[in-house]
Amino acid sequence: MAETSEATANIGVVGLAVMGSNLARNLASREGNTVAVYNRSPERTKLLTDEHPEAGFVASEKIEDFVASLTKPRTAIIMVQAGKGTDAVISQLADLFDEGDIIVDGGNALFTDTIRREEAITARGIHFVGTGISGGEEGALKGPSIMPGGSNESYVTLGPILESIAAIAEGEPCVTHVGTGGAGHFVKMIHNGIEYADMQLIAESYDLLTKIGGLSPAGAADVFTEWNSGDLESYLIEITAEVLKQVDAKTGKPFVDIVLDQAGSKGTGVWTVQNALDLGVPVGGIAEAVFARAVSSHPEQREAAQAVITSRPTPVEVGESFSDDVNAALYASKVVAYAQGFDAIIAGAEKYGWEINKGNIAKIWRGGCIIRAQFLNRIVEAYDNNPELKTLLADPYFASAVANGEAAWRRIVSTAALSGIPVPGFSSALSYYDSLASKRLPASLVQAQRDFFGAHTYKRVDREGTFHTLWSGDRSEIESEGSSH
Repeated sequence: MAETSEATANIGVVGLAVMGSNLARNLASREGNTVAVYNRSPERTKLLTDEHPEAGFVASEKIEDFVASLTKPRTAIIMVQAGKGTDAVISQLADLFDEGDIIVDGGNALFTDTIRREEAITARGIHFVGTGISGGEEGALKGPSIMPGGSNESYVTLGPILESIAAIAEGEPCVTHVGTGGAGHFVKMIHNGIEYADMQLIAESYDLLTKIGGLSPAGAADVFTEWNSGDLESYLIEITAEVLKQVDAKTGKPFVDIVLDQAGSKGTGVWTVQNALDLGVPVGGIAEAVFARAVSSHPEQREAAQAVITSRPTPVEVGESFSDDVNAALYASKVVAYAQGFDAIIAGAEKYGWEINKGNIAKIWRGGCIIRAQFLNRIVEAYDNNPELKTLLADPYFASAVANGEAAWRRIVSTAALSGIPVPGFSSALSYYDSLASKRLPASLVQAQRDFFGAHTYKRVDREGTFHTLWSGDRSEIESEGSSH
């Protein structure tokens, strides 16, 4: 592995596990890029350069040589595991970089960590750019969806580089300067939260088609293949059909039946729910997807419950149109999941002072990322038509689409309940829709209860002001300066 101290590379990659290696290869394959590479383990660097001599990598065994190989403004993308490892590499680079150089964190960092890191690095005159990268290993190699934050100044240098490697959807690169600070990692977090919800809804659809609809996994695969040619066309629907077609070579059984039914997570879904709670934004669809994985991961609780449950409902008999009903319920529930995700983005932007273009976010999710779907074009149109849209469910197209599928949606949720099939995603989405559609909610009683036991006050429907009832006294009402929240 050759060492160099001559500055010839316009971009560098630190961390050469699968994602980092694939991203480096992607960068090297684009005209105009010369890529410097460095890994804490020199063996990994050598493996990459030996396997891909065509990439013309500028490889270094020492981080000092890596930095010296970068042209100014030096720009390095860190692709190491989030946490202390990221902080260590940032510190090393910051000690060697000069004012105006750019450090890019391309990992799945928590956006508040990104804000903290950017404040520390910016104080030293160096740009720090938290960047969400979606699409997995294949996306990193062939073209991901990229969500950079950071300063406007840093994007002048970084933007063309990222545009050169991003996925292309309808002639446009799937990258945009999301906003300043931690905006990039925040939006990537929400993307992953929506991904959780989408996957859970698809899993529930599969469960319904097989346990109530009586289809085999292969039969369900055919249904998903058909759905992928319509409004539900998406990467996740496409790969679901492929997974359900797969037969286990050892047993001859459907592959999905030999996979342990315990799903894990890497934190971004949990972060989405936690931060949505802090922002006061209901993301029930995402939360239920996180909780469903948690339930699946506690077999001891499931076994204990099953030991004392002596009977289960018999699945309801359904007709040939059942799969059409599931299709409609899936689409409506997806609308809710995306609506909740964009609500969280809007609230996050308001809290942290980011200027985030919702339509642009939907555009860059159309290619390269896990939730890429035809559906996203409709979201682009919705925000193009009304940038101040209060909720996607108020957009004429989505309002009509949900209304058209509402009866089927209700049939699916009720049929699942009567059959004893858990559909937390579908049920939560329908309840959220019904909450928005209700002219009056029972929150009035909740607020009255809060005032009774904690003097939290309340507001009235018939006049302005904040009030408290003297519940332990004569129950007269007094006007209060307190908050009813």
